[in-house]
Amino acid sequence: MINKTDIVLTGDRPTGPLHLGHFVGSLQERINLQEIYTQYVMIADVQALTDNFDNPKKVHENVMQVALDYLSIGIDPKKTTIFLQSCIPEIAELTVFFLNLVSINRLKRNPTVKTEISQKNYGEHVTAGFLMYPVSQTADIAVVKGKFVPVGHDQLPMIEQANEILHDFNRIYQQEIFPKIEAITKENTGRLPGIDGKNKMSKSLGNAIFLSDSEDQVAKKVMKMYTDPNHIHVVDPGNVEGNVVFIYLDIFDQNKDEVENLKLHYQKGGLGDVVIKKRLIDVLNNFLEPIRKKRAEFAKDPEKVMEILKVGTEKTRQAAGETMQEVRSAMKLQYF
Repeated sequence: MINKTDIVLTGDRPTGPLHLGHFVGSLQERINLQEIYTQYVMIADVQALTDNFDNPKKVHENVMQVALDYLSIGIDPKKTTIFLQSCIPEIAELTVFFLNLVSINRLKRNPTVKTEISQKNYGEHVTAGFLMYPVSQTADIAVVKGKFVPVGHDQLPMIEQANEILHDFNRIYQQEIFPKIEAITKENTGRLPGIDGKNKMSKSLGNAIFLSDSEDQVAKKVMKMYTDPNHIHVVDPGNVEGNVVFIYLDIFDQNKDEVENLKLHYQKGGLGDVVIKKRLIDVLNNFLEPIRKKRAEFAKDPEKVMEILKVGTEKTRQAAGETMQEVRSAMKLQYF
């Protein structure tokens, strides 16, 4: 059901090019959502600085890479508003107001934040900016009055906390300015594993296949993929559970019957890893080829890409400005 009055907000941090994990986890969903809702997609450069504050060049350079990835996979600027977070000062203003509505202890208890602090080994050295980013994320959504946010199950605590803040704002200032945020979660929320068999494909772990990878880069990465460590000889029976090659074939190979036959053959023995890897190489390169071509076309005209971002950012600022007029009025901050 099409409902263009409801707003979806989503986005990515520009810390590197986007990869197949991003596509499976969120990008393909955005292509569908732009046909149903009014969709905003944010390049979250401010949030990227929470743990890259000492390397702003990295963030700056990857804005273009992320924009090219968006356009190449089919996010249409005629249907989706793509904008730069740092160019919407209303987000920062709203963040300051929201900070009064949440305690530091509540932020520390956020399971998503706790996990990330542990993963990054911050300990007691976590910065205020990093600890407070759930508040900034709430402002990202609220400033355009977002109602829906596509997230994985690991991000649901962020939505819960955002709704606490928005509920308190509406209650304290006695106006229903912000709608309750609803999470859009997919039935199959499993993450695409990295080529090394780790639970998560990640730029920082060096185990990702990027949307912008060449045919040769894809081939080299697939040949390094984790399969079954006990499948030493071709004649040996192999395990398909946890076998990264078969996980990828299940997702990207359109010939499902043939994949099932390959699994049976592999489990019986007589099918080598090289054979299934070569099949996956062909499957992934066929999938990525139209994306590569479209990306190359947009990359020829970076000024056009930046113009798309500029137009989207100006549109977002207009919406954000209207929201902030309501906010300031509710908070008795209109003087002139």
